[in-house]
Amino acid sequence: MFFTMPTTFNSPIFWRAGCCAPLFPGIIPVASAAQIKKFSTMCGATLPNKFVSRLDSLGDDAEAVREYGIEYATGQCRELLERGAPGLHFYTLNKSKSVLRILDNLGLG
Repeated sequence: MFFTMPTTFNSPIFWRAGCCAPLFPGIIPVASAAQIKKFSTMCGATLPNKFVSRLDSLGDDAEAVREYGIEYATGQCRELLERGAPGLHFYTLNKSKSVLRILDNLGLG
């Protein structure tokens, strides 16, 4: 799981580094600011400062946080697919409606 695009995605070698199975990047739509901060700490993922600032600016507005999470994840997915990702793995955490919106935004729903 990651929130910033690694530079290795610029090279198709990343996807074919001798691995026998395709590597699918993991995407987690933000359901709450507190949850994603805790989850990223547990996983060792780094949240970009701009991303955290935006979440913090939304405060306790759960709907606005969810909408921003969908917007951010849609952008991540679009860029990953454009860079040659063979597919995407979604950590839904029982929030399938957000994932369905992301897929719709990508024209895959």
